[in-house]
Amino acid sequence: MSENDLRPPIWVGHVALETDRLDESAQFMRTIGMRPVFQGPEVAIFELRGGTHLILKLKSKVVPGNAPFDLMVDDLRLAHQLYASLGLAPTPIEAMPSIEHEIFRVREPAGHVITIFSSHVSGRPV
Repeated sequence: MSENDLRPPIWVGHVALETDRLDESAQFMRTIGMRPVFQGPEVAIFELRGGTHLILKLKSKVVPGNAPFDLMVDDLRLAHQLYASLGLAPTPIEAMPSIEHEIFRVREPAGHVITIFSSHVSGRPV
């Protein structure tokens, strides 16, 4: 690590989500802004800010529920408007006063609910 690099020296490398609708879930992730890296018949990989990768894994049966991760955007209201205009049916924006943030949720094609948070980065390089 360089003395001039002010970013934390560690980050999340991979998060995973199982889907029984790989093509549709992959398209959803592209639609909400993830960068495609690879898509094969059983896995799709997407890159997020900071180098984190989302790995979509094809499974024959999936139990929908809350995604095991959440996402964060710079402008929550703009993202909410965009997702609504794309027909993604985001939930209304909710205030989370205990943590000084706002959130909304979207459901991806396999049925998992993904929570989108307003940015809470510290203002330092990340």
